[in-house]
Amino acid sequence: MTTEWGLLAIAALVFVYALCGKRLSDSVLTGPMLFLFAGWGFHALGLIELGHGAEGLYILAEVSLVVLLFADAAAIDPRRLLKGASIPARMLILGLPLAILLGFGAGLGLMPNWPLWELALVAAILAPTDAALSQPIVTDPRVPERISRSLSAESGLNDGFALPFVLFFGCFAVGGIHDQVQVPWWVFVGQQIGLGALIGGAVGYAGGWLLRFAQDRGLTSDRFGGIAVLALAGLAYLTAQAGHGNGFLAAFVAGLAFGEVLRGRSRFVFEFVETEGQILTVLSFFVIGAVLLPEGLPHATWPMVALVLASLFLLRPAAIWLSLIGAGVSSKEKLFYGWFGPRGLATALFALLVLDAFDLLKMRDEILAIAAIAVLLSSVLHGLTAAPAARLFEKDSDAEKKPSRDILTDT
Repeated sequence: MTTEWGLLAIAALVFVYALCGKRLSDSVLTGPMLFLFAGWGFHALGLIELGHGAEGLYILAEVSLVVLLFADAAAIDPRRLLKGASIPARMLILGLPLAILLGFGAGLGLMPNWPLWELALVAAILAPTDAALSQPIVTDPRVPERISRSLSAESGLNDGFALPFVLFFGCFAVGGIHDQVQVPWWVFVGQQIGLGALIGGAVGYAGGWLLRFAQDRGLTSDRFGGIAVLALAGLAYLTAQAGHGNGFLAAFVAGLAFGEVLRGRSRFVFEFVETEGQILTVLSFFVIGAVLLPEGLPHATWPMVALVLASLFLLRPAAIWLSLIGAGVSSKEKLFYGWFGPRGLATALFALLVLDAFDLLKMRDEILAIAAIAVLLSSVLHGLTAAPAARLFEKDSDAEKKPSRDILTDT
């Protein structure tokens, strides 16, 4: 009975969200935040029980991450990222690794008894930021366009950039346990990262070429583009899993190849992300609230809270500041970029799904706890500070219309 009532309540919540979506997008309480706390509340009320509903929720989280990794990657134009978008490129290529390095150092100081590779894994899980939680600041008309464009680019893409670090550290964390794995650690790493990338690239390129062929001959149109995104993301993931590669990395690389083949005619990818992708995002936050928070928070300790607070207030701001030296960015903007890196979907789903993939990790409960703390604190702190921070740029803003998420493409 619990499951049926829980599903009924979820369906009703989604409908209410659809009725009030525009008003919520203009308020502090965004859709992701609403579903995060709703999931937590549903669990507290007994509408969702981890023992019965967790498996289905994990599948939903897995599907969401696969599709969003593919769609975000398909939006990337590498040439514009490296040449015409120097600020987001610096934050992704320099700032993200710096944040991971600083996070590892902070973890080593706060939790010295942890295995080193698992500390590195935690640092990588805490590094990516969330595009959905960034929307209140990105869409605020008081924030200058150059800043909103840069934040939107970074938050939309860094989950895919962080994924190889997560996989690499996870492989090394379990690969050292020689008597419990079936293959040498270097073979395991090669399969997970190398094979996953190769399979994803092949699927994405072939799928993009076939779709372009069909478009040129009038066999299909953009109306069916969302179906192509879903199908190819699933094909890349499942093919990689069958070949002992990592499906999530395969989905991201497939999106890169797919977007490159269809450069200039992939507008449907953004339409998919802004429509069907939204329901996957908010339901994923419901999963986080219903599964991650109840499972993780009971294992929280003060050093874990200190690490998360350091990540939010010190480590990311320092990494972004360093990455933007020489970029002609003011101190106020550097601090703004550094603070508005909310931790959400990627942090939570990487924790849930990596722990499922690497079941030999020693600090499983603790890693889950750190991810739960990060998402909870970040959703509240960044939500409350969005409006006050936007007022800092009120005089600088030229009130230009905010762009959509396709800022790194030529579509």
